[in-house]
Order: sequence, then C-alpha cells, then structure tokens
Amino acid sequence: MRRSPLRWMIPTFLALQLGLLWIQGAQLHRQNLLLQGLREDFQALADTLESSQFQDGQDDTQAVPAVHRQTSVPLRIAARGAGEEPDAAAKELKASQDSAQKAVKDAREVQSKLSLEENSRKADEQRKANAATSSWRTWAIALSGAALLLLARVALRRRG
Repeated sequence: MRRSPLRWMIPTFLALQLGLLWIQGAQLHRQNLLLQGLREDFQALADTLESSQFQDGQDDTQAVPAVHRQTSVPLRIAARGAGEEPDAAAKELKASQDSAQKAVKDAREVQSKLSLEENSRKADEQRKANAATSSWRTWAIALSGAALLLLARVALRRRG
C-alpha cells in the first residue's frame, strides 16, 4: 500500500505558510517601530522649531547690540551731557557687542550638544532595528531549511 504524498505536503505547506505569516508580522512590527521613531523625530523637530521661534521673538530686544537700538543710544549720550567723555559710550557699545557674541557662542554650544544627543538616540534606535531584523532572518532561514528538508523527504519517499 502506497501512501499519498499529499499526506505530508499539506502540513508542510501549512507550516511554511505559518512561518511566512510570522515573518511578515515581524517585518510589520519593525516598520511600525521605525515609523513611530520618525514620528517622534518630527514632533521633536516641530517642538524645537516652535521653541526657537518663541525664544527668537522674546530675545530680540535683549540680544541686539546697542548699535541697532538707535533710539536708546542718543538718549544716553544726551543725558550725560557735554562734560562726559565719549569713551564711556564706546565702552558701553563694546560691552553690549561682547554680550551679544557670548550669547551667540552659548547658543551654538547648546545646539551642538543637542545634535550629539539626537545622533546618539538615532544610533540606539538603529541598533535596535538591526537586532530585530537579524532575529527574524535567523528564524526565516531555519524555517526555510526545515521546509526544504521535509519536501526532500517527501520526494525521496515518493521515489522509493
């Protein structure tokens, strides 16, 4: 009495289909994680832009050197009178320029620190995505090998 090859082929194909569905689910999960990461990046970027625009609007009067505030400089010189030296106005102008340069330097340092933190966070997310990818690939290769072995067994039994 000869056994039908369908007896082994149907469960094999069902197991193969189940394995492929599991792989597809793993890929969808990985894509979902990447999309969530992108969404968080866009939200952080939007928040940063909003806060920088708010700070720019707020700090315009404070960070602008006295050279650009023309209404305040002539009033100060006129209030001093003719008896005071013009060196005091030059010193005040120099101090305001120095404070503006210091504020720009501090802002650049903060921006570079934020970009370093952002790059490290992105590297961590990439490492997690690579780990998830390598785990499902291992399972996919193992399941494919098992399915091929079962098909070879069925073919050998059919000939024998």
